Amino acid sequence: MQCSWKAVLLLALASIAIQYTAIRTFTAKSFHSCPIPNPVNCSLSQDTDAADRLCDESPTFSYNLSRKTHVLILATTRSGSSFVGQLFNQHFDVFYLFEPLYHVQYTLIPKLTQSKSTTDRRVMLGASRDLLRSLYDCDLYFLENYIKPQPVNHTTDRLFRRGASKALCSPPVCESLGTVDLHLEEGDCVKKCGTLNLTLATESCREHGHVAIKTVRVPEVSDLRALVEDPRLNLKVIQLVRDPRGILASRSETFRDTYRLWRIWDGTGRKPYNLDVTQLTTVCEDFWNSVSTGLNRPPWLKGKYMLVRYEDLARNPMKKTEEIYDFLGIPMDSNVERWIQNNTRGDRSSSKHKYGTVRNSAATAEKWRFRLSYEIVAFTQHACWQVLAQLGYKTASSEEELKNLSISLVEERDFLPFS
Repeated sequence: MQCSWKAVLLLALASIAIQYTAIRTFTAKSFHSCPIPNPVNCSLSQDTDAADRLCDESPTFSYNLSRKTHVLILATTRSGSSFVGQLFNQHFDVFYLFEPLYHVQYTLIPKLTQSKSTTDRRVMLGASRDLLRSLYDCDLYFLENYIKPQPVNHTTDRLFRRGASKALCSPPVCESLGTVDLHLEEGDCVKKCGTLNLTLATESCREHGHVAIKTVRVPEVSDLRALVEDPRLNLKVIQLVRDPRGILASRSETFRDTYRLWRIWDGTGRKPYNLDVTQLTTVCEDFWNSVSTGLNRPPWLKGKYMLVRYEDLARNPMKKTEEIYDFLGIPMDSNVERWIQNNTRGDRSSSKHKYGTVRNSAATAEKWRFRLSYEIVAFTQHACWQVLAQLGYKTASSEEELKNLSISLVEERDFLPFS
């Protein structure tokens, strides 16, 4: 061949120009096909199916241009997650959803709580990640795949705990409310607002600056890695933990049928031979694995993970909430401050509902010491010793020490966010 170096250079430059033009054209179409003002929210596009697919298939060129902060409260049942959720629900610029993954679990795997199948777990987590991704994009229509019976004309009365979300009980989602209804109880929301219009809910979500979701249906932070690393999101994880002894005591009282054998042991002093100890050990294993991942500070979690002990939040709710908002980079709201003041100083009769949040938070944190027998506490300490030590929870060596209020069973620890 007689090609000179000049010809080769010209061919190379022409190739680069062609590739550059193709990339510019491709990205321009990607951004144009997604709705304004959040260009990466492909699922809400009103264009053709082809345009939707173009958004889905071009993650390299899509990123979170709106810079919404997407918050996930990662917790387990009876760990104080409803309380923490309210710290976001009360913020005027946060669109908060309470346990949307409930619908995934009870549609795909209704008996997941009894299932130990790895396959079931993978199915649940895969569907959960897809739904979370859509919800952070304010695509509430995606929920319709899991709500039974399926919504008609994008309206439903079956959204789980709809009343726990302030945004879903306020205008424009609930247009029937007046100024006197601004602080509805959860049950009153459904009565006064009627069916939920998912189109209005979607619009409300898009008008808020940030989106927060609480879930107790994702076992470990590593299960969220694909979402954390997704450049289209600005996901930050608040992992909430609580002393396993406190979790066990609260579950035994709240889920009385499920934890019947634990209550028999507590009442009679005799451990049932068929006691399901995985109701306890699974919590401790998930805590250990998830917290170990977070405290090891892998690069993919940098600036994305904060560990919060429920006991620290209960003892000094205002200070801890300020730390959480500092980590998220969201200005603290006076509505949140007012809610904390009104909901952490209640008397013993304040918490009328098992999922209520009005209570004396400091007294509630270690109330389990008077609910559980020392035999069950000793069993829990043996079964969960690793995670107790990891999280700074002290063990009690006798019943007297367990009941002695002057002895704190929580060490002073400062779990600084990974920044």
